[in-house]
Amino acid sequence: MRLFLSLAAFAFAFPAFAADPKHPGHRVLAQDKGRVAIIGLDGKVEWEVECKHNSHDIALLPNGNLLLHTASTVITEMTPKKEVVWKYEARPKEGYKGRVEVHAFQRLVDGNTMVAESGNRRIVEVNKDGKIVKEIALKVEKPDPHRDTRLVRKLDTGNYLVCHEGDGCVREYDGTGKVVWEYKIDLGGRAAAPGHGPEGHGTSVYGALRLANGNTVIAGGNNNRVLEVNKDGKVVWSIDQKELDGITLAWVTTLHVLPNGNLIVGNCHAGPNNPQLFEVTREKKVVWSFKDFKTFGDSTATAHVLDIKDVKR
Repeated sequence: MRLFLSLAAFAFAFPAFAADPKHPGHRVLAQDKGRVAIIGLDGKVEWEVECKHNSHDIALLPNGNLLLHTASTVITEMTPKKEVVWKYEARPKEGYKGRVEVHAFQRLVDGNTMVAESGNRRIVEVNKDGKIVKEIALKVEKPDPHRDTRLVRKLDTGNYLVCHEGDGCVREYDGTGKVVWEYKIDLGGRAAAPGHGPEGHGTSVYGALRLANGNTVIAGGNNNRVLEVNKDGKVVWSIDQKELDGITLAWVTTLHVLPNGNLIVGNCHAGPNNPQLFEVTREKKVVWSFKDFKTFGDSTATAHVLDIKDVKR
């Protein structure tokens, strides 16, 4: 599913600041350093709210509200005036007494909200009253309440594309919970290594989006790569860790697909010498990059660019 916000609606929600015409970036919504903030073209904070939880998902809704990850189990819809209008808290399901964490959520076209619950190993759809109206059990080979899932998106087909960080696998589930497609991340010819920064390497996949041609583009997490794979699991395009001029990939997180085919990529835990966010062409040329270690830091896992229309995220 795609979420769109007209520029007029966004201008009403967040008045625009005068932009330096030489500024190469865009207005960015992200979470890190104990806050959710919007940074304008002038590099100044336009809007912010406290958020001490290191979030792995974030959304600006068509109505101008924000859907935020305000605690490890809590999803909150907040107005630009910082009024809470909806909230859901994930709790251990019946028969499970362990920890629960939420790493992905999505407002659906019918108004319900999809929430992926690690620990509970399930996807739920929750209505405006906070009632669970649908539940999908997930296949998890290496259960861990912190690593069962990362990014999850409901597709236009009604299926769910799920990144299982601990399993190192992207699985597609149909509406009944049956796995209909999966792709296991490999090490790309490099040895596994511990660590969150560029020196770390593994298969802890973070994000995946389904393209219009049926291929799947994957933000590899600590795999330090971006991959595009076809329905047969063949890699048809990729960006390796040190393939881009002036950028070293670390924990690859945020992923947007632009109408022109370019990608916006989040580069978390990469250190202050690397951007936290950048746009790259299919020819692997960097169009622009975003680096703000004053407002955000080295744990900026989720970010959205707000002034580009028709973005798939």
